[in-house]
Amino acid sequence: MRLASVALDGRVTWGIVDGHQFIDVGSASADRFPTLKRYLMAPDSGALAAAARSGVRYPVSVLTWLPVIPDPGKILCIGLNYESHRLETGRPVAEHPAVFTRFADSQLGHRADIVRPKVSQQLDYEGELAVVIGRPGRYIREHDAPNHIAGYACYNDATVRDWQRHTHQFTPGKNFPRTGSFGPCLVTPDEISNLTALTLRTRVNGETVQKATFDQLTFSIARLIEYCSSFTPLSPGDVIATGTPGGVGFKRSPPLWLKPGDLVEVEIDHVGLLSNGVADEAAT
Repeated sequence: MRLASVALDGRVTWGIVDGHQFIDVGSASADRFPTLKRYLMAPDSGALAAAARSGVRYPVSVLTWLPVIPDPGKILCIGLNYESHRLETGRPVAEHPAVFTRFADSQLGHRADIVRPKVSQQLDYEGELAVVIGRPGRYIREHDAPNHIAGYACYNDATVRDWQRHTHQFTPGKNFPRTGSFGPCLVTPDEISNLTALTLRTRVNGETVQKATFDQLTFSIARLIEYCSSFTPLSPGDVIATGTPGGVGFKRSPPLWLKPGDLVEVEIDHVGLLSNGVADEAAT
């Protein structure tokens, strides 16, 4: 099943993406599940099926896509989780995952413009797989981690590189408004038979700049869930962005910085295609 958060007719809702149609579940079950996150907190497959039958259908062409989870309690991002990216950055081998955070209000949805801030021209792309937590837990064991996954989505952890490098802390460069693109849909695990065999591709203006399969992750998704849940409780709707492969713009010669008018696409087999333009921050 593919689930999405959207704006429709001036209201925010969520629902099921069925081919070229969107079934409005949020409006049909507003008393129980007004948002996708609320549904993940107390999932009810029977209620979802009933809402799907009674929900109004719309063509996806009329949707404004929102981040899959617009209001996650936590967005945990993993750095240097592909050997190709570690090598291109010159970082040492790490015993544990590198974890940093992104704020929920830095996100945007499919087909919205990533915003290059007026204080920098060093805007970079980072195509990633996002994991959304469905079942809460603390000290989750690696073997049990799959039972805590609600689904997967594409993520572009776009980065303002010079602000990222102001100090050894990543936070400023990772949290400018409208830089974390997330979508278009949450794809439930039953839709994917072998995640590690899937390929991620990032394209800028049609040119492939990143390509990797998920068996190349340094720390597996199950290991990330075990590690992250050891220092913070994981809750439904929390997001783990699992890292980007080699090929980022700032390590190219010359550097490939995103600029207004560019089109950035993150595509993952069987998960989806996340597409965003690039625009400058509006003058104030």
